Amino acid sequence: MAESSGSYSTSDLSRKSGDIIAEALRRPVTITKRNKPRLVLLNIEDYQRLIRLSARRAVGTIETMSDELFAEFESVVEAFADEDEAGRL
Repeated sequence: MAESSGSYSTSDLSRKSGDIIAEALRRPVTITKRNKPRLVLLNIEDYQRLIRLSARRAVGTIETMSDELFAEFESVVEAFADEDEAGRL
């Protein structure tokens, strides 16, 4: 039996895989082991959306910024510093 809506134990998965898969096609389903979340089953569209979103979050450094972006960043930092300095006077 399901622990709560959308959450099943690993033993539920072996006994009711068809029902769990059907639910996972509609919304993400958590699989628990010893009452701790261990896996999430989700449909391919949700998975692909997550992959697309994570690809947009590429990590960069100042050294990898374009000159244009670095100039914009620098001007924003300088404006913030000027405002902070004016607030202290």
